[in-house]
Amino acid sequence: MNTATANGASDTGRVHEELACYLLAGQPKSSHDIVVEAAEAERLGLGTAYISERFNKKEAAALSGAAGAVTERITIATGATNHNTRHPMVTAGYARTMQSLTGGRFVLGLGRGVPRMQDIYGIPRVTTAQLEDFTNLMRRLFRGEVIIGHDGPAGSWPVLHLDATLDEHLPMGIVAFGPNTLELGGRVFDQVVLHTFFTDETTARAVATVKRAAEEAGRDPDSVKVWSCFATVGEHVPADQRLMKLVGRLGTYLEGYGDLLVRTNGWDPKVLERYRADPIIAGIRGLDVTGTPEQLQHAATLIPAEWLEPAATGTPAQCVAAVRNQLALGCDGVIMHGATPAELAPIVAEYEKTAQP
Repeated sequence: MNTATANGASDTGRVHEELACYLLAGQPKSSHDIVVEAAEAERLGLGTAYISERFNKKEAAALSGAAGAVTERITIATGATNHNTRHPMVTAGYARTMQSLTGGRFVLGLGRGVPRMQDIYGIPRVTTAQLEDFTNLMRRLFRGEVIIGHDGPAGSWPVLHLDATLDEHLPMGIVAFGPNTLELGGRVFDQVVLHTFFTDETTARAVATVKRAAEEAGRDPDSVKVWSCFATVGEHVPADQRLMKLVGRLGTYLEGYGDLLVRTNGWDPKVLERYRADPIIAGIRGLDVTGTPEQLQHAATLIPAEWLEPAATGTPAQCVAAVRNQLALGCDGVIMHGATPAELAPIVAEYEKTAQP
């Protein structure tokens, strides 16, 4: 029988490769918190620890190194960084260093980023063709190739070369939203991370799109791991934090790329229009970071309850049931998003206690 420690963490040594979390979920007080969180995620028996990127305190390369240095077993994955913010040799060097540091426990996860932010900073927007081209470059570099005179969608470079002695496969992932990126994930990548707050119907459709694209590309569909990125905020988390992690997070998504999320889920676009036009909401940037309790409570009156339903909430048992439903929809793994490893401990303990032997 599985047992658990007093704080809800597993002491069986069992590893759940199908479960993951994000480190420094939301906006941490200090980047140094990743040291404790990475160790705790590993102790819980999670298979992967994901690292997102925000420029103020969450630069992915620095955080990856810290997480890799204080762990021994758990996979460290970016979810995601962008290929267009670093020279390809810098990214290749980062990935290669992480593989050496962790003994091969690193996954380089890419994403498109937020177009409006890229426009503000003067960073070119990311295209599907660029992502595919860049991924192929990384594959070639990790096979030890010397790439001469590359001129493709990702850019033009006279010479790219990492290490002639290399002959490795670099695991790579993609954060996918629309059908083009989902299909790209199936064709090229090892892992695909779906977006948070996908409805069950959207999730099942996305999984099918990835697997079908893999098969059409002559790949084994089972070789492409599809992760559900699933908001998981149990009732043991204080109420004000639950509001920030659910309403605040969804509100920020609606602010940044709400049209795409609403269209993907088949939600009513008029609701999004009313949300954005609200005089209180219109003056907020980053509700999940800057929102006051009053602003979050107001946002909750504007967002339909069904838009917040694609999440694991309530008791640990209710959260586990919701997580397992994501696996039943066809996902290969679930990233329990929005909570720290310590906040996930009772949920993981319940998951393990009720797992099939």
